[in-house]
Amino acid sequence: MKGFRFSRPSRAAAPAGAPVRWAVAGALLGGALTLVLCAPAHWLAVGIERATEGQLQLREARGTVWTGSARLVLSGGAGSRDALGLPSRVQWQLRPAWRGLRLRLETGCCTPQPLQARLLLHWQGVEAQVQDQQSQWPAGLLTGLGTPWNTAQIQGQLQLRTQGLRLEYVAGRWRSEGQVQLDALDLSTRLSTLRPMGSYRLVFDGGDAPRLTLSTLEGHLRLSGSGQWVGQRLRFTGEATATPEREAALTNFLNIIGRRSGARSIITLG
Repeated sequence: MKGFRFSRPSRAAAPAGAPVRWAVAGALLGGALTLVLCAPAHWLAVGIERATEGQLQLREARGTVWTGSARLVLSGGAGSRDALGLPSRVQWQLRPAWRGLRLRLETGCCTPQPLQARLLLHWQGVEAQVQDQQSQWPAGLLTGLGTPWNTAQIQGQLQLRTQGLRLEYVAGRWRSEGQVQLDALDLSTRLSTLRPMGSYRLVFDGGDAPRLTLSTLEGHLRLSGSGQWVGQRLRFTGEATATPEREAALTNFLNIIGRRSGARSIITLG
């Protein structure tokens, strides 16, 4: 029919501010992602220092939270003048994983193989699954923790082994599985002229009632004892003695480490 025309339906005009809002949202999302991926290692160092009340510090941190390095230092905490660090820098890698993170940690002085763990996030807490591993650390590092370590000034080597270790913190309570074995080798202290005093083994067995066992591997200072966690508190009872031919050289140390009862020194904690 003449004069009759078809017209296309007009599209609804987009709000004038929509492109601007999308651009702003994209910029904010990109900035947030960049901030997460490039978060400086210093942030991790600050978090660890606060969580440990200054006893564990990552100084001179470099890199990012995800891949970085720092000097690991033990300290007595706020106001302490005692602080000692490892002779080599600690390097770490954090990678996202299902339900959490994977951690890889190594340092030239002490880890023949990198230490690895998986961190799982729960609704009410966190879980750490530690890969079976072995490492060796200077016992003198403990002096940095202050009293009583700065008085004893222990020297020697600490060999650490883990097997099936799993730590869980849920609803304000710690739970554990697996075993940690710490061998303290060729220990000496400024409280005794005898060097070394001996070598010792401390074993932690996790479970519903975690236990701690102390025994002597060799040496003129004999140490033994056992303990158990009651709730979140450790109760430990042990004793220290000296072989007859070295009792004079160890008397001062025996007087300090516990309560003397004849030739024995009784050690109690908790």
